[in-house]
Amino acid sequence: MPLGSPATELLLLAAGVGLLYAGAELLVKGAADLALAIGLKASTVGVTVVAFATTAPELFVAVLGALTVSTDIGLGAIIGSNIANIGLVLGVAALIRPLAVSETVIERHVPFMVLAALLLVALGWNGRIGTVEGVVLLATLTGFTFVVMRRIQRTQSGITAAQRQEMPDARARDVGKVVAGIVALVLGSRWLIEGGRELLAAAGYSDLFIGLTVLAIGTSLPELAASVVAAVRDEASFSVGNVVGSNIYNVLAVIGILALITPIDVAPGVRAFEFPALVVFTVLLVGLMYRGARLSRIDGAVLVVSYVVFVSLLLP
Repeated sequence: MPLGSPATELLLLAAGVGLLYAGAELLVKGAADLALAIGLKASTVGVTVVAFATTAPELFVAVLGALTVSTDIGLGAIIGSNIANIGLVLGVAALIRPLAVSETVIERHVPFMVLAALLLVALGWNGRIGTVEGVVLLATLTGFTFVVMRRIQRTQSGITAAQRQEMPDARARDVGKVVAGIVALVLGSRWLIEGGRELLAAAGYSDLFIGLTVLAIGTSLPELAASVVAAVRDEASFSVGNVVGSNIYNVLAVIGILALITPIDVAPGVRAFEFPALVVFTVLLVGLMYRGARLSRIDGAVLVVSYVVFVSLLLP
């Protein structure tokens, strides 16, 4: 097959998504096992270690896309990924099994998710997210990390000697999984950008549309896989924590880091449609959570249908 042909780009796209998935699986499994070895609970693991690990694809895609193609790729991938996390990931997980939302997630983590979405909109409303805005996002991330670390310290202090003896030991194999996962994510993100952009660009689609759809869904696959598996295994706190944490890291860490590397231009269309869509999905999720501290199958259907409507409105 000649280089640059549609078949070649499709293979790159498929291989990129596959590597992102495999890399995230390795990273999640290794990081989660290491975290559990020191006594973290499922909800805490979901909103911290696994959320940060599954945010790695968004980080690689956003940074590499911005440096090699345009900042529209990076910004579109993050906004689209956060919307996909809510509408697609949590929606599908709730359809599989109703998801109870822990009090810790609602009281300590959801407010940061809302703050992150509102900060992104507010800081980008003038059409540009630069160094100062990046510092503000990373400073907010520091505050979130402080809150999480205090929670972890309290959890650690409550572990009894008997419970510690039952904990698994940290293994070098888990560290190897983390390293292998990162390598796979680097390669997968590059292939996803190259294959996805070239394929859709040849069809006349914009970088922003590519970031909001193909790349956003592709980088949300780790969250989808982790949340669906957790729902099947009846680990609801893991599923919800994973998405809430990922949405926090996507904005505060990824956009924050990206803004320090290169200024991000925010197109008028993004402020008119994608920013409001992100806020609407965030508020919708919060409303469903607070209504009954759980996400029912009906809630899942509402989220999935809302996501389908969002994607359909993106079509030119």
